[in-house]
Amino acid sequence: MGTVYTVEEIRTLADFAHQNQMLLHLDGARLSNAAVSLNVSLRVTTADAGVDILSFGGTKNGMMVGEALVFFHTALKEDLKYIRKQGMQLASKMRFLSAQFEALLSNDLWRRNAEHANRMARRLAQEVEKVPSVRITQRVEANAVFAIVPRECVEILQQEYSFYVWNEMTSEVRWMTSFDTTEDDILEFVRLLRDAVH
Repeated sequence: MGTVYTVEEIRTLADFAHQNQMLLHLDGARLSNAAVSLNVSLRVTTADAGVDILSFGGTKNGMMVGEALVFFHTALKEDLKYIRKQGMQLASKMRFLSAQFEALLSNDLWRRNAEHANRMARRLAQEVEKVPSVRITQRVEANAVFAIVPRECVEILQQEYSFYVWNEMTSEVRWMTSFDTTEDDILEFVRLLRDAVH
């Protein structure tokens, strides 16, 4: 729902999993956005919180393509070298994917991209709140804005912008901002939304 797990919540999940002989896998598609929202490092939200395995996505934070599996317990990765091809985790030109991760994780590029995306989501929420008949439904903690919009406006907006209808019954939608969302993008979207509502 666009909200962020706190480090304490992740630690609680990890403790429960470990106490029950399970492992904790964290889907890190938007990990950068969450870490920036919490103002902590990637390590604090993963290894230090008890996460065992992380799938760290790069495409939602500026890469063209790429996802990395990160094993915080090295013993867990032993079988992967045999099954990674079956699991489609062995690209023939892996060095090209790796170069993108090197750039993303250097000089805090991941942080700058996530800060920008989160800031754009807050800006989007501020502008949307001014539109009659539209109600934001969740706290905007990272780069997602959830809102209920008049049902007849959804199709009009989707002719110009791609987004999910999260709940058909209530006409709740999910709008995402990213590393390359601009202020102009937001203002144009809100202009279209305002026109659709009237």
